[in-house]
Amino acid sequence: MQNILEIQQQLLPDLMETLKKRYTILHQIMLTGTTGRRTLANSLQMTERVLRAETDLLKAQGLIETDTAGMRISDAGQILLERLEPVLKELVGLSNLEERIRHFYGLRKVVVVPGNCEESPLSKRELGKAGAKALLSVMRGGDVVAVTGGTTLAEMAEQLTHPVNAPLKGSWFVPARGGLGESLEIQANTIASNMAKRVGADYRLLHVPDLLSRDAYESLVHDPNIQEIVREIRTARIIVHGIGNAVDMARRRKLDNDTTHELGQKGAVAESFGYYFDESGSVVHNMLTLGLRLDDIKAADVVLGIAGGKSKAKAIHAVLRFGQEDVLVIDEAAALEIVRELEKA
Repeated sequence: MQNILEIQQQLLPDLMETLKKRYTILHQIMLTGTTGRRTLANSLQMTERVLRAETDLLKAQGLIETDTAGMRISDAGQILLERLEPVLKELVGLSNLEERIRHFYGLRKVVVVPGNCEESPLSKRELGKAGAKALLSVMRGGDVVAVTGGTTLAEMAEQLTHPVNAPLKGSWFVPARGGLGESLEIQANTIASNMAKRVGADYRLLHVPDLLSRDAYESLVHDPNIQEIVREIRTARIIVHGIGNAVDMARRRKLDNDTTHELGQKGAVAESFGYYFDESGSVVHNMLTLGLRLDDIKAADVVLGIAGGKSKAKAIHAVLRFGQEDVLVIDEAAALEIVRELEKA
C-alpha cells in the first residue's frame, strides 16, 4: 500500500490532492450530519463556488444527498469513507504516527484521528467515534466494561451504535468509580448507562461521591449494596478511561490547596482512574474513592485510553509510562506532540 501511494504521489500528485479534498468534504458532511453549503465552505475554508462544483460531483456519484435542510452523506458515501480511511491515513502520515507510538510504548493498537479536539468539536466527535469503534472491536458477550467520566467519554458514548453481527446481551457496563459532583452528563454513571443502552447491554450504577472523607469511606465500604457493585466493577474485563492533566483535574475535583501543592511538588502531570502520575508513570497520589484499584487495572484484559489535544501530550505519555495500556485512541495534535517529545529524548 505504501509503495503504491508513493508511486501515485510522484506520477499523479494532482490526483492525490483531489482525493484528499473530496474525502475531507465527505468526512465533514458525515461528522455534521446535515449541513448547508455556506456553513461547510466556512468550516473547510473553501469558496462556495469551488465547493459547489465538488458537491455537485459527489451528488452525481450518489455519495451525498441534498434537500431543503442541506447536504448529508448517503449510505454509499458512508461505505466509501470507511474504505478510504486506511488510504488517507497513509497519505497524511497518521499510520506512521500510530505505528511509532504503538512500538515505543509496546501497545496492542493505536488509533490517531485527524485534527485537534481542543480547537474543533468535530474532531472531538471523530475521536469519540474512533473510541466507540475500538471498544466494539474488543467486546464480546458477557463482558463487564468499567468506564470513567469526562467529556471525551461522553462523546464516545454518543457515537456507540448497536452491533448488528455481535449482540452484546449479557454484557454489563459499570462506572469505574463514583461521580465527580459536576455535570450529570459527564459522570461515569451516566456514561455507563448511555453506553449500555446504545449496544443493548445491561448496566449497574454506583451512587457515591467520587471524593470521600475517611469517615464516609469507612461507612460506605461496609454497606452490602455498595460492596456488591464494587465487586462487579473490580471484575471488569475491559476498562475505558479518559486522561486528564493533573492540575486541571485537581481543580475540577476542588482539591484543597495543600493537596494541590503536594501534587505540584511531586511532579504530577496526569490523572486517570483517580490516580495521579508523574512523567515517569509512577503514582504520586491517589484519591480515597470506591471503585477500581491499581490491581484491578493490572488484571483487566483490555485497558483502552482515549484523549485528545496538544495540551494532553505529557499526561498521555505519563499514563502510557504507567504501562497498563493496551489500546490508545488520540487525535493528531496529541500524537504529533508525543512524537516530538520522543524525538527530543
